[in-house]
Amino acid sequence: MTPLFDATHPPLNAEQFRLLRDLVNQKTGLYFDETSMFLFERRLGDRLAALQLPDFDEYYHLLRFDARGATELEEAIELLTTKETYFFRQDYQLRAFSDELLPRLAESNAESRRLSIWSAGCATGEEAYTLAIVVHESGLFKGWDVRIVGSDISRASVAKARHGAYRSNSFRVTTPEMLGRYFIERADGFHVADFVKEKCHFGQLNLLDGTRAMGVGRVDVVMCRNVIIYFDTTSRTKVIDHLYERLVPGGYLLLGHAESLINLSTAFELVHLKEDLVYRRPTTGGRTGAKAR
Repeated sequence: MTPLFDATHPPLNAEQFRLLRDLVNQKTGLYFDETSMFLFERRLGDRLAALQLPDFDEYYHLLRFDARGATELEEAIELLTTKETYFFRQDYQLRAFSDELLPRLAESNAESRRLSIWSAGCATGEEAYTLAIVVHESGLFKGWDVRIVGSDISRASVAKARHGAYRSNSFRVTTPEMLGRYFIERADGFHVADFVKEKCHFGQLNLLDGTRAMGVGRVDVVMCRNVIIYFDTTSRTKVIDHLYERLVPGGYLLLGHAESLINLSTAFELVHLKEDLVYRRPTTGGRTGAKAR
């Protein structure tokens, strides 16, 4: 097996790791602890050979001071970030979304007949397309203007999401019935059906960038699952603030099962559903304390 990095390069030392880790954190908010040092060496080591650099000091210097730095940092982030996802992930939460939240939104938005959902940190797009399918399956929004926005920091992931073609690993919990109804098999994989795809729009976005996040517009639901766990506390707070600002009053925030807003935000109301806990931007007033109901 060919190694991922040239073993003739000096290994990554603790100081080099700290500098690289802190630079990535500064630009993205992503946090890597000391156990990630081997990850950095393994995944970034081959970039030294590709760029013909002698060691990680030179690589850090390129990232910080070279004209190619911004582009190379994007490449580094591509290599360091986790992109594990698949269709219909966390079915209990999707049931809560379908059975309880969508009827509420169908009622509250009946006059405008518009529904907007943001999949924040959508990776390669499976979650965004899943949400579009769940909305369609509900039967509550026929003839509505339904808009699903998917964003991710990874340019390559966004490109794959836009293409909308997937291999079997993305369908590990998808039933044959759903596969046949919403996907078309072609030589390069299963393609999302056009009537689903046309509702979904994808763009590259760093969630720390509140100005860029404004381009998402106002949304009724933010799905941000298994994303903020990779941020440090300061960055998590900034991201949650940006998500709050994108939600309409009364809009819902859904996080991953291991995530919560404890010690991050008191702006949201906590809403108890039958199978899940979700957060809601209050319909009136400002950023008050979190309330359970």
